[in-house]
Amino acid sequence: MGSAFLAALCVASIALGIRGVGERGTDAALAATARVSFLLFWLSYVGSGMAALFGQTFRPLKVRSREFGLAFASAHLVHVGLIAWLCAIGHTPGASLFVFFGIALVWTYLLALFSISRLRKALNPLGWWLLSNVGMNYIAYAFAVDFITYPFDLGVKHVAEYLPFAILAVVGPILRLSPLILRVTRWPTDPSYSAR
Repeated sequence: MGSAFLAALCVASIALGIRGVGERGTDAALAATARVSFLLFWLSYVGSGMAALFGQTFRPLKVRSREFGLAFASAHLVHVGLIAWLCAIGHTPGASLFVFFGIALVWTYLLALFSISRLRKALNPLGWWLLSNVGMNYIAYAFAVDFITYPFDLGVKHVAEYLPFAILAVVGPILRLSPLILRVTRWPTDPSYSAR
C-alpha cells in the first residue's frame, strides 16, 4: 500500500513539475494517477478470472487480489488529493462528475474498510459477495466511462494515451465473469454436477 501511494505521488509530482501546479499540470497529474490506480484496480478485479482461464500461472494474482485492491485504494488517495487541489485553485469539475465518480470513490473505501477480516466476517457470505461484486463492478464501470467515452478523434497522441486503458476496461468484465461462464458451460457435462 505504501509503495502504491508513493508511486502515485511520484507520478503526480513529475506531471506537476513538468506542467506546473495550475489547471494544466493538475489535469495531467490526474490523468497519470488515474492510470496508476486503474492498473492496480484491474489486477485486483481480474485475478480470479485469470486464474480460472489460464490456470496456476495466474493463481498468485488471485491470491493477492485483496492486496492489489488495497494498493489501488492507497494510490487513489493521491488522485483524490489532486481533485481537492483542482477545486482549491478554482477549477471545480461539474456536479454530475462529482456524483458519478464520487459513488465509485465511496465504493473504493467501503471495500477497503470491509477488507478488514473482522468487519467482513460481520457480513454473511451473501452480503460480502453482493458488496464486493456491486462495488467492484461499479468502479470498473466508472473507469470504463472515463477511458472509453474520451474522444479518439484528437490525434495519435490521444489514442495512445487512452486506447490501452480502454481495451483493459472492456476486457476486465469478461475476465471477471469467466469463472461463472466456465461453471455454467461445464455444468451439463461435468459428472460432479450430476443429480444425487
